[in-house]
Order: sequence, then C-alpha cells, then structure tokens
Amino acid sequence: MEWIYDPNLWLAFLTLAILEIVLGIDNLIFISISADRLPKEQQAMARRLGLGLALVMRLGLLWSVAWIVSLKATVFTVAGLDISWRDIILIGGGLFLIYKGTSEVHALIEGEEHGAGPGEAVKASLASVLGSILLLDVVFSLDSVITAVGMTDNFGVMASAIIVAVLVMLLANGPVSRFINRHPTVKMLALSFLLLIGMVLIADGLHYHVPKGFVYSAIGFAIIVEILNLAAGRNRKAAKVGVHPPLLPEDREEDVRRD
Repeated sequence: MEWIYDPNLWLAFLTLAILEIVLGIDNLIFISISADRLPKEQQAMARRLGLGLALVMRLGLLWSVAWIVSLKATVFTVAGLDISWRDIILIGGGLFLIYKGTSEVHALIEGEEHGAGPGEAVKASLASVLGSILLLDVVFSLDSVITAVGMTDNFGVMASAIIVAVLVMLLANGPVSRFINRHPTVKMLALSFLLLIGMVLIADGLHYHVPKGFVYSAIGFAIIVEILNLAAGRNRKAAKVGVHPPLLPEDREEDVRRD
C-alpha cells in the first residue's frame, strides 16, 4: 500500500490518464462515425462493444510489454529506412483511416444513398462495423500502450490510467455521437480529423515524427472555428423567425435618436 503515499506515482498516473484520454479521442471519433452506419437500435451497443474491445486490447498489450518493445526491431530495410512491425502496423492503420475517412466523406456528400431507396442510407452489418473498430483498436491501442510504457514501468499505474481513460470515453461516447450526428458540418470536421490522423500515422511509420502538440493544436483551432460557426448559424436561424439577439448599447442609443 506504499503507493498511496507516493506522490511520484500519483503524478505519473494523472499525467498518463490525461494523455490516454487525449489519445482516446481519435478512437472515440472513429467508433462514433463507424457505429452511425448501423441501424439506430444497434448503434449504442456497437459503441459500447467497440470501447470494450479497446480496453481489452490495451490491457492485453500491457501484459505483453516485452513483445511491444520487440515490435521496434527491424524487419527489413527499404532505401536505407529500417522498417519494424510497429511501423508496418502504423502505416497500415493510417492507410485504413484515410480509406475509411474518404469513403465516409464521399457517402456524406452523395447523401449516403449508394444502392438504397430515396432518402435511405445504406446500413452496414454489426459484424463489419465491429471488425473495422477492432482493426483500428489495434493501431490506437499500440500507440496508447507504447506511450504508457515510455512514461512509467509500474504496471498498476499504466493499467489504472488506461481503465480511467476508457471509462471517460464510455461516458462521453453517447453525447459525442449525438452531437456529431446532429451537426453535419461537425461530422465532416470529424472525418477530416480521421484523414489528418491517418497521415500522421503513416508519417510516424516512415520515421517522420510529427509532434502531437502540433496536431492537437490544429484540431483544437478547427473545433473553436466550428463552435463559432455553429453559434453564427443559430443567430441566423433566430433572425429568420424574428428573434433577434440583444442590442448593443450603441444600437439602443441610435434607436432612441431616431424616435
């Protein structure tokens, strides 16, 4: 029980939990968008199963720390570039994200009517959606666990931080999914994040490291712009139905002078 009184372990836990939550945002966005292809009665179950698979994957990989470290060993060399199994997984995951993001963007622009009747969206099967989620869970879990292993060698701290991060994602998955589905422009923005993350994974697999701070700063800036855009849209809708925002003081003075 000495760990309870060890501030270094608590600091490592809090830092790692925050990092795991940030890394899990990518996974959560992908799961929300993938589950949206299912009938409504299966979407919540698919999101929960996807996050459950992510938790199992992360904890399973933690038990295989030695194997994770060995993934960095060179498998073959191309044009002087040493390629490891970790690089192969990252490149493959990045390509899959780009494919998935591109196909979803195409479906969103075309009205998601490929082969369906008027106004009807093509629905995927639960097995195919879970298969896609499981495939990307491998990539996101690998990135997550490598981050954890690089920060501390205490298994309890790593496992606790990962469990907390997945629980936070589990609580947030419903509101995040509903918000994305309610606003088409937000869904398009989320898909663009998938494309960006896919490119970052491929670059990382090719040993071109892109600082995560730059990536998340760009995503954060885009989210702020989208929030302003949504606020402007609400004001425009309110103006159309005759509900105007409060007047500024100078506007009130101008109205008084006109009277």
